[in-house]
Amino acid sequence: MLTLSPDSWTEYELIDSGFGEKLERFGPYRIIRPEPQALWEPVLPESEWKKLSDARFDREQKEHYRFTDEVKGGWKGKMPESWNVSYRYDHKFDLKLRLALTGFGHVGIFPEQGANWNFIFDALKSSPVHKPKVLNLFAYTGAASMVCRMAGAEVTHVDASRPGLNWASQNMLLNGLDSIRWVYEDAMKFVKREVKRGNSYHAVIMDPPPYGRGPDGEKWTLAEKIDELVSETSRLLSKEPVFFLMSLYAAGYSAQVGMNVVRRHFKTGEQTFGEFLIRSEKSVPLPMGSFVRIKF
Repeated sequence: MLTLSPDSWTEYELIDSGFGEKLERFGPYRIIRPEPQALWEPVLPESEWKKLSDARFDREQKEHYRFTDEVKGGWKGKMPESWNVSYRYDHKFDLKLRLALTGFGHVGIFPEQGANWNFIFDALKSSPVHKPKVLNLFAYTGAASMVCRMAGAEVTHVDASRPGLNWASQNMLLNGLDSIRWVYEDAMKFVKREVKRGNSYHAVIMDPPPYGRGPDGEKWTLAEKIDELVSETSRLLSKEPVFFLMSLYAAGYSAQVGMNVVRRHFKTGEQTFGEFLIRSEKSVPLPMGSFVRIKF
């Protein structure tokens, strides 16, 4: 079991965490957001958090030490409508990403995914396959899709959110990229249809949420659907697979859970699993979900 920490960030920083929240810096701006796993006392006093922060997201729900499928709340503070940050991996790629404050407390990226972006780029670049085909499910604003294109892959980007697809398209233009295939559809429906069509991919990335809704109101619950999704997806990998990568953010699930699911449906490849960890210079490390990787 590995612990992944995003070490290539210069424009992101975890300043402190605790009492169900985290204080982070994205580029020049510092924000406070809910973090159900931060059960400890913060290192910095509350007065310092207020002094340092540019904006804060407050949840309406009283129990902020748990996730729900409907996050309600709002931002307080003065912030631009959007701004950009960069993520650099050695001399291999320079990823530009548009950020903005959303109505559900996100900003458009999950910074801990930086370690996975590095893995994706290296795996595709070292593959003997010319222009490998990558399927990115629950692809959100497309950071992983951008990295795949930078590595020379053909990318199919699937998400059930129109705003998410529009955001990803903006990130594509911001990075001077093109030719990403955008698919607005429920991930499970798309995967099953691709299996029936006989299509295949050299690599699959998935980041299924704990809860969600498809374009036609399809209900997604991780606990009910994850095994079926992984099973169906395993049938999409080509005879020359490069990698399979899954991230899980359901609070309370051990990293071993994802690995157990994946091992039932993938019998070959170098299998690795573990948890994301964001380190802080002044505070304690913050766990941020888990991952499963298979390198073929």
